Amino acid sequence: MIDFPAFGSAVAMLAGSPSAWIWVVPGLLIGLVFGALPGISVSMAMALVLPASLYMDFLPAIIFLTSVYTGAGFGGSIPAVLINIPGTSSAVATTFDGYPMARKGQHSEALGAALFASCIGVLISYIVLFVLVQPLAEIVLRIGPYEMAAIGIWGLVLLGSIGGSSVAKGLFAAAIGVLCGTVGMNTAGYMRGDMGISWLLDGVPTIPAMVGLLAASQLFALVNAKFIVEAEEHRTISLRRILDGGVMVLRHPVTLLRGTAIGIFVGAVPGIGSSIANLISYGETRRASKDPDSFGKGNPEGVIAAESANSSSEGGSMATMLALGIPGGGATAILLAAFAMHNVIGGPRFMEQNRDIVYAIILSNFAQAFVLLLVGGAFVFVASTIVRLPLRYLIPSVLVMSTMGAFAIEGSIAGPLTLLVFAVLGWLMSRYGFPVAAVVVGLLLGKLIETEMLRAWQLAGGDAMYVFEHPVAVGIIVVMFVSLGLSVRRDLRRRAALKAQAVVVSAD
Repeated sequence: MIDFPAFGSAVAMLAGSPSAWIWVVPGLLIGLVFGALPGISVSMAMALVLPASLYMDFLPAIIFLTSVYTGAGFGGSIPAVLINIPGTSSAVATTFDGYPMARKGQHSEALGAALFASCIGVLISYIVLFVLVQPLAEIVLRIGPYEMAAIGIWGLVLLGSIGGSSVAKGLFAAAIGVLCGTVGMNTAGYMRGDMGISWLLDGVPTIPAMVGLLAASQLFALVNAKFIVEAEEHRTISLRRILDGGVMVLRHPVTLLRGTAIGIFVGAVPGIGSSIANLISYGETRRASKDPDSFGKGNPEGVIAAESANSSSEGGSMATMLALGIPGGGATAILLAAFAMHNVIGGPRFMEQNRDIVYAIILSNFAQAFVLLLVGGAFVFVASTIVRLPLRYLIPSVLVMSTMGAFAIEGSIAGPLTLLVFAVLGWLMSRYGFPVAAVVVGLLLGKLIETEMLRAWQLAGGDAMYVFEHPVAVGIIVVMFVSLGLSVRRDLRRRAALKAQAVVVSAD
């Protein structure tokens, strides 16, 4: 599967082109900074620097843009851990355990685990890309609307059934998220739930709603606290503790490899991407854990699962782009635009005729994963100082920045209003034991599930039995029901144990 003459040519090309390496560190730094700014997506960061790549040769330009891609993939986890705001939508699941770890004074360990999981995930995904780029792309071509809808429903039910104090509350919260996510006009031209408000025609603004649910609602609950980390001795920033977080990753190889595998596969499917990969990986890791109740309370496995899937989806998305010329997501669409700007057409012909350049791009990403360890480590060390800032300054600052960011994203008052409404909703749901994370999952997956189910229905001509001609979709649905059944059984056992314990206590 490996073309060794082309591989040798790629090594020679990179060794003889210092200009290609000059842009790696600046690209990673730009990606880290933009990724750490809430509301700035990976594709937005790449789009902002795309014009600069026009003045570079083709290979340095692509290496620069993939460096931004790699850096932004990890950068989103920094505010997710420190202030419960995902820098990008692909870091949503990182908040579930990363922020509770920070509240317990384990911010350095959480960021170290996120950094090492990201770097190892990127590295493994590009190794898989290097060896299996063509077969992986051919498998992806067989995935249609039935399979994509099944993956979306699986992720929704998985996260909903394992969150909160009960399965029923988790699924109810997920249903609220789906209802919010399907507001506005669908692909068939039908309007739903817009209430005559013009800015809801395109749906609920996702980023402001997500920031309101995860961040603003959490800040309301911190008004009586003085610092994010209560214990003064835990507010120190320690390189050793960041490295301890890296050691945690190595202690959970199954979680790391599972997340990486999910990220590669889901990332390769056009239109799904890392936003869903990290949610599915987190949910599957929690379901498979011997202690699922520890998730959401600061379990490092949650951070490892989310970040390994988030970052490894990059390699899967690149496989689809390089082998087929089909962007796996917004970031690879920007890369295809960079190809076009240099009069290069991505796809099977480019893969066949320029395999040495393809290998050079992949090999440069191996190097980026190692460089990210150093650059990301330094960036994390500086960013961690936020835990020393008193909350009386941090809360208003974050709220003002979130409001300004929501306005900038939407370009109207719709952004801040959405943030406020969902902040109140998130606070109320937390107050009464409903998992806010499940609402976020429904919000992100609702539109995808509806669109793919509509496409599937149109392909089948209204015949519901046509789904049985898609065994992969049926298999995913079967796995989903098995997972749901196991979650319900676990929930019933936990309630029975609590009831028995209450009886014993009352008898004493």
